Amino acid sequence: MNAEPSIQAKLLDLAAVDAELTRIGHRRKVLPEQQEVERLEGERTTRKDAAVKVEIQMDDLDRDIRKLEGEIEAVRKREERDRGMLTAGSVGAKQLSELQHELGSLERRRKVLEDDLLEVMERREAAADNHSHAGANLDQAETDLVDAERRRDEALADLAVAQQRCESDRIALSGGFPADLLAAYDKQRTSYGVGAALLQARRCGACRIELDRGEISRISQTAPNVVVRCPECSAILVRTKHSGL
Repeated sequence: MNAEPSIQAKLLDLAAVDAELTRIGHRRKVLPEQQEVERLEGERTTRKDAAVKVEIQMDDLDRDIRKLEGEIEAVRKREERDRGMLTAGSVGAKQLSELQHELGSLERRRKVLEDDLLEVMERREAAADNHSHAGANLDQAETDLVDAERRRDEALADLAVAQQRCESDRIALSGGFPADLLAAYDKQRTSYGVGAALLQARRCGACRIELDRGEISRISQTAPNVVVRCPECSAILVRTKHSGL
């Protein structure tokens, strides 16, 4: 394949644009801003789960409180009934003794229930504080995530602008090459990643391998308009006065 040296030299401009497109694509895949969004999404999920866990705990404690309050109320009503019977004086001596004994038992039962209720209410108050703290943490996570998403979107927008610019440059450059040379370049870039590179100081700019003397001698004897390739990676080698030929 033949091409004027000036045309071959322009392959370096095309390769630079393609390298930039590759860097843009790689940066989009490993975008730090996207990684931060994903980290904060996980953080939000963790904090949301923590808040839900506290809510469930509060619901359980509320149910326990209602149950204890109901039991206390039932004991109080039983106490009131027994006291009423005692006050009325309408019971015999044996039943009087039984009522007095029952009242003592009911009073002790009520005190136990009231102590239990107080303990549960204290736990409910602590859970409410935990819920407020969990809610604040969740709100902060939401705020951080929104901010991270904004930075991510801005970074993606910048990459989109850079990619569009490079693609426009590539279209403009591609029109200046013979079809067969461009096809060979694109095929090599697709398979290796680099289509053309500068031969500098006897070293291939694509694979960075230094060519042996025999290969350098062969290339130096090749006409300038003949397209030469690296014997190691097959990239098109662009020769200049700095090639060491």
